[in-house]
Amino acid sequence: MAAPTLPDPVLRFVAILWSDPAALEKARAKLGELWGTIAFAGADHPFDRSDYYREEMGEHLRRRLIAFRILVPPESLVEAKLLCNAVEDELAGPKGRLVNLDVGYLDHAKLVLASNKPAGQKIHLGRGIHADLVARYGHGRYQPFEWTFPDFRDGRYDEELKQMRSLYLACLRQGRADSSPLPNTPRPQTPPHDGEERKTNEGETPMSRIG
Repeated sequence: MAAPTLPDPVLRFVAILWSDPAALEKARAKLGELWGTIAFAGADHPFDRSDYYREEMGEHLRRRLIAFRILVPPESLVEAKLLCNAVEDELAGPKGRLVNLDVGYLDHAKLVLASNKPAGQKIHLGRGIHADLVARYGHGRYQPFEWTFPDFRDGRYDEELKQMRSLYLACLRQGRADSSPLPNTPRPQTPPHDGEERKTNEGETPMSRIG
């Protein structure tokens, strides 16, 4: 008889879009308060493949990837996106947002971002939050799809994503070698009903290396 299989925990990351360095540092601090030590911080890449955010956020936008030292269950993506929405609102200025926080996760096989908006390739997870599968791993890199954000599609983050994947795999190896409980336990047996707050242990697992 077939039985459900629980996935491994995943590496949470945030792609921070910003133009004001002070807003970037405030966002990093807020996210650190929420999720602990930042295990990886990438370079500041020009956000030059779209003008979508220019009117709200200004010129000379940059994108930086950061990842956290705690592995989490993939179903925590909904709560993570709602928290990022709240941080964006808290840091907003008179004209709108000063930072845009695209939270997601990666594992050995795929890269997923959370989204507030529906689309043909996105799966609704609950509470208005959708999972957007933006890449699958193969031939030494995360391979994008035709719907993937242009800056994720053109390869500029490939090396950083490979480093993040290596950190993730190292943590999984360490967790499986330990005598502690498996990294993906404990888990809720049933999902919360609509409108009910999730009050379960996320089954967090520490990273084995800190960048």
